Amino acid sequence: MTKALIIGGGIAGAVTAMALRKAGIDAEIFEAYPTGADDVGAFLVLFANGLEALRVIDAHGPVAAHSFPAQRVEFLDGSGERLGERPIAGAAQGTDLGPRTLRRATLYQVLHAEAARRQIAVRHGKRLVGAETVRAADGTRVIASFADGSRAEGDLLIGADGLHSVTRTLIDPAAPRPRYTGQNTVCGYVRETEVPLPPDTYTMIRGKRAFFGCTRAPDGAVWWFANIPGTELDRTGPPDTAPGAWRERVAELFAEDDTPAAALVRASGDRLIASSAYDLATIPTWHTDTMVVLGDAAHAAAPNAAQGASMAIEDGIVLARCLRDRPDPHSAFAAYEELRRERVEKVVAASAGMAKLTATGATRGPAPRGGAARDSAGADDWLTGYRIEW
Repeated sequence: MTKALIIGGGIAGAVTAMALRKAGIDAEIFEAYPTGADDVGAFLVLFANGLEALRVIDAHGPVAAHSFPAQRVEFLDGSGERLGERPIAGAAQGTDLGPRTLRRATLYQVLHAEAARRQIAVRHGKRLVGAETVRAADGTRVIASFADGSRAEGDLLIGADGLHSVTRTLIDPAAPRPRYTGQNTVCGYVRETEVPLPPDTYTMIRGKRAFFGCTRAPDGAVWWFANIPGTELDRTGPPDTAPGAWRERVAELFAEDDTPAAALVRASGDRLIASSAYDLATIPTWHTDTMVVLGDAAHAAAPNAAQGASMAIEDGIVLARCLRDRPDPHSAFAAYEELRRERVEKVVAASAGMAKLTATGATRGPAPRGGAARDSAGADDWLTGYRIEW
């Protein structure tokens, strides 16, 4: 049986491993960190395209069970004027495959539980440092080397190792680096509030200085995010800004607006998480004969389109299908790239346009991570209407 080495144990890695198992290919996951579920405070939305992709590998049920839906999105400007309302694409279908909100850590845990149930091995503490292709009379193999001195051998290596991918640089040392978009995303939670919010709705506020979105969870808590202009954060060390300082900074950006944003931020506890937003518009080389990248390692959109997780899920399933149907990894990788490149680069470009508005403090802006994307039931069918035929 063909064996794949998957580098990266996040959302992309777990989904790819399950899709490969469905395609009859053995897979083992190698995760750099000793434990998973980082970025625990952040949350995200999976739209119909991401959930339909999970349906292909029968992993949509647990995700739906650990998330909650939204039916519509309403827009306010900084003066509190209601600009309109629209259904969220997929919500009108009346199924559990409409848009679902959940914490990133929850999605990670659910997918890893599914992978474990399917007896897919995950090796923690395995930070990739090198890989070489070995050609012999009995076939071509790839050997991965890890920082702890260990090695692993397989028929192919899949880089699902995220935005700052080591696999990407092994495939192409001259590959472009991710670009900081000029914005920070801050997520927070309000346990109790008297601020009235409509049910099953994302409220999006185009403030004078930043963009804000929120929704009410089934337990009554308000989940909110803010996309704010700012400098790039240090991702290598501990946070240099305390939650209370973030709370005040974000609240101040909305203080001049006549909206609930500032009050909601100030009512939040210390469960805040801030991150820098990056994108990676295009890289010239996605694969070699034995190695390939997917998800954020191959293409990364700013969080504004709320499609990062869904794109990674789609990638993993399309790649597995290509490996199932093609005679060798190289031809499978080429087919996968042909099927995916145009779509994902279109998403990156669309999200970059949204991020530019937020980073400049414009009063018009779209929905970022944690919010509902700006599509209506049919306007962005190319995005949320995408389906994978297995």
